[in-house]
Amino acid sequence: MKFLRSTAVASASFIVVTVGCLVSQPVNSQPAPAQDQLVDAAGNMHIPKDYRTTYEFLGSWSVAGDNGAKELHVVYASPGTAAAYRAMGKFPEGSILVKEVYGTATSEMTTGTVSHQDTLKGWFMMVKDSKNSHPDNKLWGNGWGWSWFDARDPVKTTSTNFRSDCLGCHIPAKATDWIYVQGYPGLKK
Repeated sequence: MKFLRSTAVASASFIVVTVGCLVSQPVNSQPAPAQDQLVDAAGNMHIPKDYRTTYEFLGSWSVAGDNGAKELHVVYASPGTAAAYRAMGKFPEGSILVKEVYGTATSEMTTGTVSHQDTLKGWFMMVKDSKNSHPDNKLWGNGWGWSWFDARDPVKTTSTNFRSDCLGCHIPAKATDWIYVQGYPGLKK
């Protein structure tokens, strides 16, 4: 794989493989121009610049704390990922998932005790890669590229090895391709 790029497309798109790169492309149309390079030749990942507007919202998770939520996770998928998952029952090659991780603030409101997103801690990004395109990069394996980016530096991952830095949290989701699919209503038929 030479590089991976993201494109803005209609909601009826699917991920397709082309020679030398992975791109999102609508069915029966020409590829849109690349917005940014998301994976370089060495397998280093980069957070998509406009994922909040060009990617589809998959769902959110609240991580419980003693007095309200301690974190809120908000997850987006590259265009066409949810439709392809519903059609095939699996994540297509090149699917990109971006999870924002927020610290929370909890307070009393008229509806009760409420937790909401507060400070962005960082992003977790995964890229579907069942072909093991980057065997020499320790952030790629088990069918995915895995990377954590701190909020203070969204350009450089702080992850060094997916097995020690990422996989532990995903062990319970091994049977669903390492993704907690039950939290994403858009993946259900």
